[in-house]
Formats: sequence, structure tokens, C-alpha cells
Amino acid sequence: APRRRARAPRETKETSAKMSFMDAREHGSKVGSAGVASEQHAAIDRRERLRRLALETIDLAKDPYFMRNHLGSYECKLCLTIHGNEGNYLAHTQGKRHQQNLAKRAAREAAENPNLPTLKGKTRPAPRKTVKIGRPGYRVTKQYDHVHRRRSLLFQIDFPEIETGATPRHRFMSAYEQKVEAWDKKYQYVMFAAEPYETIAFKVPNVEVDKTADRFFAHWEPDKKVYTVQLHFKAPGGGGGAGGGTGGYALPGEGQAGGTGGYALPSTNMGNDARYGETGGVILGSMGS
Repeated sequence: APRRRARAPRETKETSAKMSFMDAREHGSKVGSAGVASEQHAAIDRRERLRRLALETIDLAKDPYFMRNHLGSYECKLCLTIHGNEGNYLAHTQGKRHQQNLAKRAAREAAENPNLPTLKGKTRPAPRKTVKIGRPGYRVTKQYDHVHRRRSLLFQIDFPEIETGATPRHRFMSAYEQKVEAWDKKYQYVMFAAEPYETIAFKVPNVEVDKTADRFFAHWEPDKKVYTVQLHFKAPGGGGGAGGGTGGYALPGEGQAGGTGGYALPSTNMGNDARYGETGGVILGSMGS
């Protein structure tokens, strides 16, 4: 006799209520209405956050312990661990095991090589402690360009005893960088430095300097040992005004070599050259009113 098919269970009120509850939980639930995450899910979420953060901040090309093997997986040469992807390796580098191995290796290298600088400390070139022989002689000439109606200054600094192979340097410094005078935004400073002389500075109007090739000139004559700098001020507002058509600023008379007395200027930094870092200096006269 043919077998009868088993009938499907009838849908009762209880089963329909359960299904509707499940559907509502899956499709109509609100964010944050679920239960408290377990420790396992919390650890997974923490590792994922660390992985995303490491991907944004760490460059694997600069990691000396990162290596990709012939199987396509990634290895940590410090901890001898294998990882399936870059994110997993980066999460490993933020973990306790990798950090402990880094600390152990740094301690071992420090014990083996006491003179080796630590990884955390960045070495900076120490400033040269040269015995200063005084201030250089200087000549400052006030000039006026009738064609462009602009004021200019010509600095000629004498360095007869400059070190062999050295070249003088100049730098513009704002009033807020110096600690000798009260801050005055109307002025700026032009500094000159060369070993073994003291660094000197001149106070000039805080007007924009035209640094185009045909308007700004700096030249060192090694035979005469004279450093020449000529600068032109841009007229504020692009037009003439008070002060002889220079937009409201004026320059006093020509300075004389060694004319005005100077006073000590604290440590200054002449660019990125360590020779001019931490050198004393003086401010010589005022080139503006």
C-alpha cells in the first residue's frame, strides 16, 4: 500500500507568536537594544579598533620586523609569529607580547652597547662652543629707488677673521622672537652670523620685503671678506604716502661702522645650521622710526 505523506504541523497561536517575535527582533529592533556583549565579542571589537587605528598611523614599509614569506602570509621577525593579513599583524604589534619583546631587545642592546643612543631619544647636533672674538664691522646705507618709489637698505658686514671655508648667514626675525626689547609689531630684525664673531641684528620696519631675484641681493666676497645684503621694502597698499612715497614708513640716516652701541641678545637660531644655534648676539641700532 502506498505510504501517506506526513502532514506539516499546523501553525498554532503559540508558534505564530514566536515567529512574529523573531521577525520583530531581527527586522524591527533598535540600535543599542541588544544584550550586553560578552568578553569574547568585546575582545574582538577591541582588536578590530586597534587594527584600524594601526593601519592609519603605522607605515609597514618602515617596520624592521615585518616580513612577507613565500606563502603570502606575514611574519613578525621579533616574535616569530605568522599572520594572515596586514591588519592582524598590526594588531599583534599593539599587543602585550610584541611590546614586551621590544622592551627586552632595547634593554639588551643598551647593556651590550652603552654608548648606543636609545630608540626613544632623538639625537640633536650639539651647538659649537666657539670662543667669540667680538662683533664684526658693518656699514648700513639708506637707498631710494626713484623708479619703483621704494626704500631699500644695503648692509655690508666685514668678517676678516671668519673661519676657513665658512660662509656668513642672514635671517629675518620677528619682534616676538627676541627677548631683549619690548614686543613691537612695527619692527622686525635682520640678523647676521659667522663664526667666530658674535651674531648681530639690525632693527628695521616690519614691512614686507621684496624677495624677487632682481630686488633682493645677497653676496659673499671671500677675497675681501665682506658679506653684502641689499633688500627692498614693498610699499604698503601699493602706493605712496608719508615718508617719501613709501606708504607711511621712513628710514633714518646712514649708519656708520661701529656707530651705535649694542647689547646682549639671547640665544638665536640661524636656520637649520647647528653652527649658528645657541649663539649670542647684539642688536645694533634702529633702521626705522
